[in-house]
Parts: sequence; structure tokens; C-alpha cells
Amino acid sequence: MVKVIRSTILPAPVEAVWDVLRDFNGHSAWHPIVTSSQIERGLPSDKVGCIRKFKLEDGSELREQLLALSDADLAYSYCLLDTPVPLFNYVSHVRLIPVTDADHTFWHWEGSFDTLPEKRDAMIDLVGHDIYEAGFNAIRSAMKLEG
Repeated sequence: MVKVIRSTILPAPVEAVWDVLRDFNGHSAWHPIVTSSQIERGLPSDKVGCIRKFKLEDGSELREQLLALSDADLAYSYCLLDTPVPLFNYVSHVRLIPVTDADHTFWHWEGSFDTLPEKRDAMIDLVGHDIYEAGFNAIRSAMKLEG
């Protein structure tokens, strides 16, 4: 099992960041590699168990399921159901924590997965850099934040 952890601090109140991230179907509005997304069966995007089906800029399609969502903890978890890349048993956790001395947000994003041994380094880079770090930068841009 591989584990990838990334974190950042955003110069914005935790409530403002949560308003953006809480929408499980909202990533197409801010993540640079996601071109479209929809929740299957017309369920609300905050319904635990809902599945989002989305397309990436390269045309590939993925499906992810919301496993948990907590407004009290400012956190959610999801798993990957279908993907064209060798990520197996992928589960991800997102958590926001207030940085109280500056009214900023600490964003912790981690995922664990299995993969083919020869693809291990490439999948770590894909998840850590192309998804998580790109997501941090995209939120900064979408929310017009510095730093």
C-alpha cells in the first residue's frame, strides 16, 4: 500500500475554503485537469454514497464515490471506483483546519492506494503533484489568493 500526503496553508478563512471544497461535484470549476463532472442518479453532491463521474482534459473518464462528509470536522473522504490508470483500492481524505493566528486554512490531503510495482513512482507523482499540488494551486487561483 502506497500513501501520499500533501498539505498547504491558504491565506483565507477556513469557512471560505470549505464552501468551495465541500461540493463533491465542484472540482470541475477549479481543478485544472477536470473538464466536466456530474453526480450520477441526480443525487445531491453532499449525499454520502453519491458517485461523481468526470472527464479529464485528456478525455479519460473516472468515477469516485463520497464515503464520508463532515461539516463539523471540515472533512470528507472518497474512493476511486473507475480509472484508466493503475490505481487500485484508492481512498482519499481531505481535511481543513483553521490556522487561528492569521485566519488562514491548513489543508491536509492524503491518499492511499495499491499499484503495479513498476508504476509506483509514476503513480506517487501523479497523485501528489498532478492531483493534490495542482489542486492547491488551482484553489489559490480560483479564490484569488496569494501565497
